[in-house]
Amino acid sequence: MPIQNLKGVLRLLLLAAIFFAGVWSQSSGVIDDFIFYLPDVQYLAVQHLWLTAMSGGLAIVVAIPLGVVLSRPSMARAAESLMQVLNVGTTIPTLAVLALSMSFLGIGTVPAVFGLFVATLLPIARNTYAGLKGVSPALMEAAAGIGMSPTQRLLKVELPNALYVIFAGIRTALTINVGTVPLAFLIGAGGLGELIFTGIDLYDPVMMLSGAIPTALLAIVVDALIALTAFLIVPRGVNPSRA
Repeated sequence: MPIQNLKGVLRLLLLAAIFFAGVWSQSSGVIDDFIFYLPDVQYLAVQHLWLTAMSGGLAIVVAIPLGVVLSRPSMARAAESLMQVLNVGTTIPTLAVLALSMSFLGIGTVPAVFGLFVATLLPIARNTYAGLKGVSPALMEAAAGIGMSPTQRLLKVELPNALYVIFAGIRTALTINVGTVPLAFLIGAGGLGELIFTGIDLYDPVMMLSGAIPTALLAIVVDALIALTAFLIVPRGVNPSRA
């Protein structure tokens, strides 16, 4: 009973805090200031999502086959060394990767997509590799025992059992990608970073938050959509969320 009463009090305090925050926002004109930037937010959010889709899509298309290749027995000795090459995109700060891309590709969308692509590769490739290497040897022996070819074992046994881990890598990579895209503004690629960095330069907190809050919300939405996709696609037997 005391715990339930405490929860009730906390809910009331939370509702009161939300109510007074809304009253203060309305009376101070903050909401009107945010509404002023709404057309910019809508336009820049489309650019933001396009940059995420392009760089993230390219990373998925390249990283999953790469992880598959590195997981093959013939690549066992070289796999970790080659994985460290991909690790360069993560260990070097993303801003530095974008600056290097700009040095070779100029300014605008192309270097931004390339830099974000490089920074997104590792989590997907690493999780693909780890997921495939983590498939039970007993399953592999059983598949070989019934006459499956290596390609059949990959498509019908290994990939279905590794899908959950692969989706975890995609989920992590794309969520980080959404939060990193604002840096692309610094090399002329647009996105919500335009509001964030311009707001910082002009010491305009409302402008800065008009870019930062939608960026955070987009990251949450992308994370939720990938989680839902994984829930629907990953087979029930290897999906802990559907157990």
